[in-house]
Amino acid sequence: MSKSSKNYGFTIILSFYFMFSVLTIISDAVELGTITTTQSLTDGQTTVSSDGSFELGFFSPSSSTSRNRYLGIWYKKISKRTVVWVANRDTPLTDTSGGGVLKLTDGGILMLVNSTSSIFWSSSNSSSNNNTVNPIAQLLDSGNLVVKDANDENFLWQSFDYPSDTLLPGMKLGKNLVTGIDRRLWSWKSGDDPSKGDYSFGIDLHGFPQFFLLKGSVEQYRSGPWNGLRFSGAVGLKPNSIFTYYFVFDQQEVYYGFELLNSSVFSQRVLSQNGIVQRLTWNYKTQDWIVYGNNPADRCDFYGLCHSYGICNIDNSPVCGCLDKFMPRYPKDWNTADWSGGCVRKTPLDCHSGSDGFVKYSRVKLPDTRYSWFNRSMSLKECQTVCLKNCSCMSFANIDIRGGGSGCLLWFDDLIDIRDLPESGQDIYIRMASSELETHGRSNVKGRVRIIVIPILLIAVVLLGLFLLLHFLRRRKLKRGGGPIRLNQDRDYANESERRDLQLPLFDFETIANATNNFSIDNKLGEGGFGPVYKGLLEVGQEIAVKRLSENSRQGLNEFKNEVLCISKLQHRNLVKLLGCCIQDDERMLIYEYLPNKSLDSFIFDIKQSMLLDWPKRYNIINGIARGLNYLHQDSRLRIIHRDLKAGNILLDSNMTPKISDFGMARSFGGDETEANTTRVVGTYGYMSPEYAIDGLFSVKSDVYSFGVLVLEIVSGRKNRGFYHPDHSLNLLGHAWTLYKEDKTLELIDEAKVHSCDLTEVFRSIHIGLLCVQQSPEDRPSMSSVVMMLSSEIALPQPKEPGFFSGRKFPEINSSSSKPESCSVNQVTVTFLAPR
Repeated sequence: MSKSSKNYGFTIILSFYFMFSVLTIISDAVELGTITTTQSLTDGQTTVSSDGSFELGFFSPSSSTSRNRYLGIWYKKISKRTVVWVANRDTPLTDTSGGGVLKLTDGGILMLVNSTSSIFWSSSNSSSNNNTVNPIAQLLDSGNLVVKDANDENFLWQSFDYPSDTLLPGMKLGKNLVTGIDRRLWSWKSGDDPSKGDYSFGIDLHGFPQFFLLKGSVEQYRSGPWNGLRFSGAVGLKPNSIFTYYFVFDQQEVYYGFELLNSSVFSQRVLSQNGIVQRLTWNYKTQDWIVYGNNPADRCDFYGLCHSYGICNIDNSPVCGCLDKFMPRYPKDWNTADWSGGCVRKTPLDCHSGSDGFVKYSRVKLPDTRYSWFNRSMSLKECQTVCLKNCSCMSFANIDIRGGGSGCLLWFDDLIDIRDLPESGQDIYIRMASSELETHGRSNVKGRVRIIVIPILLIAVVLLGLFLLLHFLRRRKLKRGGGPIRLNQDRDYANESERRDLQLPLFDFETIANATNNFSIDNKLGEGGFGPVYKGLLEVGQEIAVKRLSENSRQGLNEFKNEVLCISKLQHRNLVKLLGCCIQDDERMLIYEYLPNKSLDSFIFDIKQSMLLDWPKRYNIINGIARGLNYLHQDSRLRIIHRDLKAGNILLDSNMTPKISDFGMARSFGGDETEANTTRVVGTYGYMSPEYAIDGLFSVKSDVYSFGVLVLEIVSGRKNRGFYHPDHSLNLLGHAWTLYKEDKTLELIDEAKVHSCDLTEVFRSIHIGLLCVQQSPEDRPSMSSVVMMLSSEIALPQPKEPGFFSGRKFPEINSSSSKPESCSVNQVTVTFLAPR
């Protein structure tokens, strides 16, 4: 070989080595999360933040069938790809546009181009300046993509100023009052389309700042104003072990943000496609995101549900009521659950006479502040004076509730979007006519209060002391001597034969008192309509649960007798076992087996606890309840109708075996009896069948209806009562029925279980649940048929429309109609229920 040939070969080898070195340098630079003007990021390459938390690159949504490509940022350290930011969300790169390239210009502008150099996205809103000498783009450990001068730490542009659907720790959600940048979240249009969807969540600066969730331009949810500790209406926002939060409002910026307390935790806020602002944290054990907070949290969070001067309470039925000293504007509509007319004062204001005053309302979400005025330095007394002088001022409150309160917030329009918040609400003072004020004259109110209250308090203390002394002496006497056990009193049992028929062990008071450590608060398990329930330990080592009839029980002696007589001879693995009772002087107690896992509702409706109930456990619970109910209806000595079947009355043993409990409202029948009528409707709203709630007619089929509700709750993990969905006002039954008709039943499944469940069993359970909640009792199956349906693969009939599933249409707040339309509930109006 000639010398020149050798030199030529050496030159080629050297060239390849040089090219490899350059590629290695470029690759390393990309991995370190930095892009310069001489480098670019092409489709197929990614760049990672220095600590490896976040990754920048091109992606297609995992469920997408198209080849649309997007530039985005996602978590690097977790197994499930979770995109937190998308650059070209409204202008995807397509098959025909060629591969994407991210470039950085000499002017410090990021540009996303295709193979023909067509621009699909750019950071043209950048605040770059002509003095930029050496611009670089860098992906920070926070997930923020920034552009800056390599010699300067100030950002020329940052992705945190242009959020997608996700708020990360350190981000600001709000507005820069100097630059005009409005940082708000926009939902994805769908799971495979990251373009802007229907929902947005951001700050509203009209009046005192507050956050709004909008669907288009229609209000869906409002955070309420910041009160120094939290947003007035943000249910569940309070100090916790995961994150700390803050709100900044000064002359330059107004924003909300949060920081993590533990750097190893991943947490984010996401505006979902269906309009829910979710607080999420990554669970390393399940390798998935866990939802630990939602806004809206429930139906009362839906904006303006009860309209002007109405107040929403999620624990009431119906949820809407008028504020005290107000009444419905249209009583007839209000009684049909059409609250769109709102409420008005019982007594009109007479401002010009100078006799108006204010009434204090406590523990509420403050109303919409878009028509408000505020002053941060005023005291509450000064605030009242200013409001009183202006006849347009309807109410006032403190801006900051810390340290006794400070600042002044005034409202100048009807008050809307108020809800009852017993744990986190605050005070508001609403203008009222003098005749509605509890006391007259503002100068000597405090003196009058002292004159009246102090003597009353002294008398109350003396009476309370005497009562406690007498109670103590009576208890000591009872424990020493033990009172007689009188089963044959008229108030205990109707006759001696009934007593003999009872055949239950009798416990004396002292035994139960010792077992429960004298009914210590530490032993208390809970409280229901019967009274408190205590955990106890007998001397023989057996754990027990003691239901003690309280003096102010909503049930009473009749229900006590009823529960004893109904359950004393019942023996079934899916019914709670009654061990005995205590009837001594005025004491009435029932002693049950102790079940360590408490009630079903504490699992299926709790975010953390629900993770312990996988689908096989849930399916076993459904089957167990069905078998227990079938025993009551068909196989027991007497036919028993429970009348209050609900998640709270299903107890779980150590193996998660369900046991039906609480027979205080049950009715027993003999022979061929199957139904009865009552004028006293008892039970729980959301589980009662239509014929029982309206006409007082109950039968085995009313229990079947309650079972159907339970099945749908167990499958979905959602409550029928208070169920909320942003796209409609239906309850859980209506939502399930709609999904069934649209062949979208999969969407009903509890999100935490959808990937691990047997879909055949799930769909069959939902189908059976819908059969059980049909409007007509005759259409519902018997429990023996239900047991067969659950345990076999026999064909199921098509369900008909459920009872109590329709809802009211939510009107738009800006509607020009003075009386928005409403719709009926299955052509039935419910005027009274007796919830427990």
